[in-house]
Amino acid sequence: MTGDGFLADGGAASCRSARRDAPDDDGFTLVELIVALGLFAVLAAAGTGLVTTVADAGRRTAARADRLAAIERTLAIVDRDLTEAADAPLTGDTATLAFDRWREGGATTVGYALERAALVRRDTGRAHILLRGVTALRWHYLAGRAWQDRWPANPAQAARWPAAVALDLDLAGAPGGHLRRIVDLPARPLPPVAAP
Repeated sequence: MTGDGFLADGGAASCRSARRDAPDDDGFTLVELIVALGLFAVLAAAGTGLVTTVADAGRRTAARADRLAAIERTLAIVDRDLTEAADAPLTGDTATLAFDRWREGGATTVGYALERAALVRRDTGRAHILLRGVTALRWHYLAGRAWQDRWPANPAQAARWPAAVALDLDLAGAPGGHLRRIVDLPARPLPPVAAP
């Protein structure tokens, strides 16, 4: 070693021995980088799959909620129409139902039918699609203790109403399946009370 703190041989020998004795801190080897990139790729693929699955589940849930809301809204309209029926004949078979309903200014004719896989409500001639994805529709009418497929089933029933009307729907899609709604009708419909 010289007086200025340097090794006389330039320190080459001691540097070589120091390199052999020091831990390897030159960075990552190629194998380590490949393993790390492989792990990152696996985690990224799993994360992408998870995000896609969660997004798809969210879309399906929103679609089911929309479908359930449409079904509930449809049943509420049918209930309201039948419970506000006017003092007029109610006629129907398994495929259609027609009657008059009280509104402001008087009665209006309301009808229901299945058209192009949708439950359609007709009000004063205008058609409104209430529910799509209906594969079958059946109306039934309660006379005494027996359900009938037609109202009136005989001339004696023409002056009366059934005790209840049942709507059977077969629905496609999710949620699908069979749905039945029974609406009790008043014994005698009363016109609205006129304001004094």
